[in-house]
Amino acid sequence: MKTVIIKYNAGNIRSVNNALLRLGYEAEITAEPEKIQKADKVIFPGVGEAKKTMQYLNETGLGDLIKELRQPVLGICLGMQLMCSHSEEGDVPCLNIFEEKVKKFILPESNPQNLKVPHMGWNRIFDLKGDIFDPSIEGEYVYFVHSYYVAKGEHTTATTDYIHPYSSALQKDNFFATQFHPEKSGKPGERILMNFLKL
Repeated sequence: MKTVIIKYNAGNIRSVNNALLRLGYEAEITAEPEKIQKADKVIFPGVGEAKKTMQYLNETGLGDLIKELRQPVLGICLGMQLMCSHSEEGDVPCLNIFEEKVKKFILPESNPQNLKVPHMGWNRIFDLKGDIFDPSIEGEYVYFVHSYYVAKGEHTTATTDYIHPYSSALQKDNFFATQFHPEKSGKPGERILMNFLKL
């Protein structure tokens, strides 16, 4: 099986690759269209700023390439947000694979729990469905770092409650995405990555 991690101007590529190596899978980190198209599985990671990254994806043609992929594709964190229709971060149109919109967390005026933005740390995922989750993952804690969230919609496959409920995972056709970082989420994250790799 050939697995590719898309190389672009956003971070956390190495941590994703290291997580795959721990699971016994080797991946190639590349931006070459032909290698991405021929891969059996494609991972689209990301840590960064939406507007600058979308500009890069549009300039390099990677954005159109990702939308046309027919094999299983997994977007992570910023990768998930860029697969949505629009992001408030820079007020930028995104890839529109998912119709959901990306919005900025707004802290409530009354904040007795002393919640902070960015949402950073461990939180639970629940109401799981779709092909990369199994019943053992319901209610598990996974690792988040984000200031923007994806509103719940028809493609939501996992929910997390921070300030309010939002989509912590999405699925549509061959496209999968997680707002959290499975590569930094211990055993539950490893199970999610393995489920994706076994699709």
